[in-house]
Amino acid sequence: MLYNKKIIEHFQNPKNMGRMKNPTVKKRISNKLCGDIMELALKIKDDTVVDAKFQTFGCAAAIATSSILTESIKGKKIAEIKRLKPLDIDRSLGGLPQIKKHCAILVLEALDECLKAYQSD
Repeated sequence: MLYNKKIIEHFQNPKNMGRMKNPTVKKRISNKLCGDIMELALKIKDDTVVDAKFQTFGCAAAIATSSILTESIKGKKIAEIKRLKPLDIDRSLGGLPQIKKHCAILVLEALDECLKAYQSD
């Protein structure tokens, strides 16, 4: 399987990877078919994501999509990031291999779970 340079860069040098102290919200999800596990933590102030961190156990594509997601949502209003689609994540990475497109769905599911938890508080 061939990954492009952008995917490899985000896999080898992921942005915003690690634990967050005192997140506003944190959720963990998994894909039972491929085994990927993602934990996403957000700090939200005035309906704006001011910080985002992740921890992902999975393949290069899972780590790269987690990294690009956090980069894509920091500094943005919740209303804006709610409109993100898997294709947006895929395009941000220059195109995932077909067999890895589910990784873009997984990261947005984690984001959706975080936003639901935040908005229910």
